[in-house]
Order: sequence, then structure tokens, then C-alpha cells
Amino acid sequence: MQALTGDALLRDIEAETVDFTDNFDGSQQEPLVLPARIPWLLLNGSSGIAVGMATNIPPNLGELIDGLVALIQNPEITDSQLMQYIPGPDFPTGAQILGTTGIREAYTTGRGSITMRGVAEIETIQSRGRPEREAIIITELPYQTNKAALIEKIAEMVNEKRLEGISDIRDESDRDGMRIVIELKRDAYPRVVLNNLYKQTPLQANFGANMLAIVNGEPQLLTLKQFLSVFLDFRIEAIIRRTRYELRKAEERDHLLQGLLIAMAHLDEIIDLIRHAADTPTSKTLLFTDSWLSESQADAILQMQLRRLTALEAEKIRLEHEELQAQIADLQDILARRDRILQIINTEVAQLKASYATPRRTVIEPAEGEIGDIDLIANEKALILVTEQGYVKRMPVSTFEAQSRATRGKSGTRMKEDDGVEHFLTCCDHDSVLFFSDRGVVYSLKAYQIPVASRTSRGAPIVQLLPIPREEKITSVVPVSEFTSDEYLVMLTKRGYIKKTELAAFSHIRANGLIAISLEEGDQLRWVRRARVEDSIIIGSRYGMAIHFRTSNEQLRPLGRATRGVRAMKLRQGDELIGMDILPSSILATLNPGEEDISADIEDIEIEDSESEELTEAVVQSQGPWVLIVTMSGYGKRFPFSQFKLYNRATKGKIATKFKERKVKDKLAALRIVNEDDELMMITSRGIIIRQSVNAISPQSRTATGVRVQRLDEDDAIAAVALVPPSTGDEESE
Repeated sequence: MQALTGDALLRDIEAETVDFTDNFDGSQQEPLVLPARIPWLLLNGSSGIAVGMATNIPPNLGELIDGLVALIQNPEITDSQLMQYIPGPDFPTGAQILGTTGIREAYTTGRGSITMRGVAEIETIQSRGRPEREAIIITELPYQTNKAALIEKIAEMVNEKRLEGISDIRDESDRDGMRIVIELKRDAYPRVVLNNLYKQTPLQANFGANMLAIVNGEPQLLTLKQFLSVFLDFRIEAIIRRTRYELRKAEERDHLLQGLLIAMAHLDEIIDLIRHAADTPTSKTLLFTDSWLSESQADAILQMQLRRLTALEAEKIRLEHEELQAQIADLQDILARRDRILQIINTEVAQLKASYATPRRTVIEPAEGEIGDIDLIANEKALILVTEQGYVKRMPVSTFEAQSRATRGKSGTRMKEDDGVEHFLTCCDHDSVLFFSDRGVVYSLKAYQIPVASRTSRGAPIVQLLPIPREEKITSVVPVSEFTSDEYLVMLTKRGYIKKTELAAFSHIRANGLIAISLEEGDQLRWVRRARVEDSIIIGSRYGMAIHFRTSNEQLRPLGRATRGVRAMKLRQGDELIGMDILPSSILATLNPGEEDISADIEDIEIEDSESEELTEAVVQSQGPWVLIVTMSGYGKRFPFSQFKLYNRATKGKIATKFKERKVKDKLAALRIVNEDDELMMITSRGIIIRQSVNAISPQSRTATGVRVQRLDEDDAIAAVALVPPSTGDEESE
């Protein structure tokens, strides 16, 4: 900690980074503040009382740096979002914090009561030759709790009969750590005794956070973001002052070097001038009056040793001059660009974290009966929309009523001219929403954390909600209500690699994301779906081809997060994948096993394309499952899934649809598995949304061209299709 103090508090203090003033008797100068590289008030904590005011700031450690970096990357971040990086105080004594309500109040309002509890375990011990008995072992105490005072308090309460069931108490602490042993009587209930210790002694205490600090000479009550923002402004000013100091020193040194270079270029004249001067002051005066040299340069020439007149020394001076010129240009660039200064701060704090940060000591435990945000939010159906330029918003599904087929729909968003809808899904407000980027990284938000917006609003920039680098793009969004080990995430890349990974592997996603898949150079993660091991996958291509194979371990064995996957489908020249969907095993079991053809390839397609487009009455009356096809020009159809055989992975599949002759540029927009009673929502690239029932779309054969499902403007096209989540029992009762 001493090394951290010196490095983080005092470095650059000689570089004019802070102001100095006289000390108490005027004999020395002392700094008004120290040029700290980290927000020391939050890291070390503070406690004090003044006239009419008090401060009590809880400490923290490495997580502060993560929060500071997040603020640098996203200046619009909120206090609640910062708490994803800084979940709460990290006390040097460890122990536990009960509940997050007090932390949230302290970090968002400046005041809050944080409940701390020591770490205690109930063990069976044997000592002094006596029979085994139960004992409470205390290994960690709440912050600012004195061990001797605690033992004295417990002993006093035992003697006064205010604590029952304790037979002995002793301190067995040593160099390896704290250990307070409280032996219990034979008839005592250990859990009851421990609860009484929590209730009546300092083993459980409250930390009354009062986030008061002096800002610009005035006391202010600060939130977490305000603390970090004030420090960031201070640090920017310190770096600017340090850079100006270094620039001045570099320019002064370079000025002298330029004088030496001039002297070497006119060596004979200068030697002659010095030789004929009466004394040193005269020679100095002649040098800066009779030549282009300044007084400081003339002084440097007179002090130069004769050995520096050699060719080697002259070359060293020239190289140093060139290095200083590059350094001066770099320092001037730092002063001219705020992003360079922020980058320097980012680098400095990252180095401090790598050198000194330690794992969190204080564990934050949920308080019994504590009400969280999710308990106060209704679990309603929601529609989430993400645009190409990274705007995201949430709308209630009830915003859009079901419409007839072939109508135009309602505007679902207001976008810039060069923007378009990229992702479109439905879920419930309590669901976790996983955002997968093209670089194979996954980020997570609760659905209710995405701001609600009206139909005509653009939404919020997603970089304000998630720490997504500028070079990354969200390519898939998946809602998850529960992370289970018997369900998988199936991932498909642009180049056609596919893999499945247990959903439980994504239950704890860090605030700055988690690697979901390993990608080869030039590849991108494009689609992610949820599936079970008994399910099957259907993958569609832009030219209307599709392949259907099982997700069983024989076809697609489970892999870890940092793996690439295997080949999914062969594509014709110029074709590309447009997405995939999952067929549940309960439906797959109803298919005739004889329809599976694990060797079929493109040769089978030519024969099957000659099938009639007519469907039998029995097929038309089927309740599903159906394969829903929607093209970019607004045509759609559904046909029974029984028309799709099971193939081997990495084959070419079969034709899923044909396109209208007059729509020669038409391509497949979406391929989804639906049931008769499902509702779907379609959105165009210009943000027009239509909601309609699946049974409003006519059943047709696999090789038919479909009917118009949405009327589009001439320059518009279908961008995405999403299914409305089914109603829950609670919603139906409401």
C-alpha cells in the first residue's frame, strides 16, 4: 500500500501539476492538493466532522478504475450503470454487505445506510480434553469494528445474562489471520446465538455513508458519477499542466542545442571572437549581439567543453535535437486533443490496476426480504428494436394492434436517412437480453433497463447502455428468461461456422462483456438462437435455399465459449446465409422418421422442385409446425414442416421458396418456425411495423411464391420478423 501511495499520489508533483502555498509558518512551500492518479477519496474512504457538516465516504479499490474507464468511454453513463462496474464499497477488513438498497442510495443520492456483517461460521471443535461442542468462529469483522472492544462487549453481555448459550470466548488470532472462538453450551442453538450476536453486538453494524467533499472550495454532496467526473476534470487539468511543463523544458533544451549546432557550423568565427574578447562577460555579450544567438545559447557555448567539438559529439547533439523536435510535436498534439489526454489517463490507471489491484474482499450478499428493481416492474411483453447505427429502444407490444394481411403497418421508429432496422425481437421486461457483437463478444442487460420510447422516437444510443467499442457492431440479440444447463446457445457465423454452447455458461456476463465464440480472421458472428439437445435447426440462405439437421451431439457436439465451431451449410456461388431457427424436439418427434435423409444433397432438389404447389385439405387444416417464409419485397407463405427432410450438416439442403417472376431482385428476408395460433411482427428497413396473426398468411407448398403480407413503399424492404411471446398465466388472469 505504501508503494501505491507514493506512485499514485506523488508522481509528477515536481512537474508543476498542482499549486503550492506557504506552510503554517511561511518557512516552506507545500502543495494545496496532491496530483493523485486515482480518485483517492473513493479508494481510501474518508471520515470527518466540521462545523455544521460531516463526511463519511466508504472505501473501494480496483473496481474504481473500471468505473473511471467506463466514464471516459461513455460520458453519458448514469450512476446506476456505473454500479455495474463499482457494485459497492470494498472494505479493507473484508466482511459482508447485506443488500444493495443502501449502496444504491449512497451512490445515487450521496447518502445511504450500508449494513455490514462480520463473517462467522458454526463449527464443531474439541479443546482442553473436553468433549466436542459447537462453536462460532469469527474470521472477519465489519469495517472500523475494534476486535478487543467486540470481545469485551460480548463478555460483558454474557456476564449480564443478556446473551445466552455462550460458555467461553477467546482470541486465537495470529499472523495468518483473525480467529475469535466463541464456545457454546451443550443446550444452546448455534444459529440463535449467532443471530443474537448480529443483533446485539458490533458484529453487525451500519455504515452511514455521507458523500460530502470540497469541490472548488465549496462542500458538495456528490453521487458516484459526480465523484468520478470531478476527479476526471482534475486529472485532465493535471496532465495539461504536466504537458506544458514538459513542453517548456523540451523547448528550452532544444533552444540550447540549436545554439550549439549554430556554433559548430561557425566554429572558427566563434573561437576567434572568444579569443579576442577581454573577459568572459565580454565574450558572452559579443556572442549574442554580433550573431543570431540568444543570451542563454551564448552562455551554453561558453560552458561547452572542448571534447564536444568532435564529430561524434556533434552527431549526438544533432540526434538529440531531432528527438526533441519529435517530442515537442507530440506534446503539442496532446495539448491540442482531449482524446489524447483521456487516452493517457486510461493508460495510467490501467497500469496502476495491473500493479496494485487485488480481488474484492467484501462480499455483497442479498438482504432477506429486500425488494429489488425487478420486483417493482411489471413483467409485460415488450418489443425491442436496434438500428444499424446503434440506437436501441423498448416498446410495449400492445402499441401495435393486429392488422389484416397486405396492409401497410405503423411506423415503429424515426431514423436518420442513412439508418435502418438491424434487430427486432419480442420478449418480457424481466428477461435478460444478450447482445452479441460481430467480434464474438456478448453483453447483457435486463429488458427493463432498455429505455422505453414511443413509436416515433429514435431511441437511445446503445453505447450509453453498454461498453461497446466503436469498431464493434451488434449482430444478434437473444432474450433469456432463465439460464439453464440443459439449454444451449447455437451460434452461426457469416462464413457458415456453427456451434452450440451451454446457456449456463453465459449466466454471469461481466459489465465489459464476455467472449462467446472464437472467430478466424475476417469472419463475424451473425446469428444466435436458443436450443435443446433434442431440437433441430433450419438454416436459410438469401437465394431461398434451406437445410434442416439435428442439434444432437452426433451432428453438433457442445463446445466451450472460446471455440470456433464446424461447417453448417454449403452455399451456391453468390449466395449467403440469412438466418436460422430452431424446431423444438416435441414437434420434431411427430415427424415420420422415414423422412430423414442424411445423404441428400443438391441432386435431390431438382427432383423435388417438380412437386405440385397444391396442398391437400388435411395439410391445410394442420395446426403446425409451419415454416414461415417472408421475402424482402413483402411476400410470404407458410408450409408444413413435414415437407422438410432431415439432412446431414454441411450439405446444400433444398429449395424453401421460389420468387415472383416480376420480382427478379427479390430475396429471402426471414425464415421462421411458427404455429397456427402465433402472432408475428414484421419491420421494414424504414421502420414500418405490422403485427398480424400467422393464420392470416395462406398455406402453400414449399415451391410456391407466396402472397403479399405487407404493402411496401417502392424504396422499402422487409428487414426482420419476430414472434410475439405467448401470454403467461399471470397476464391472462390480469
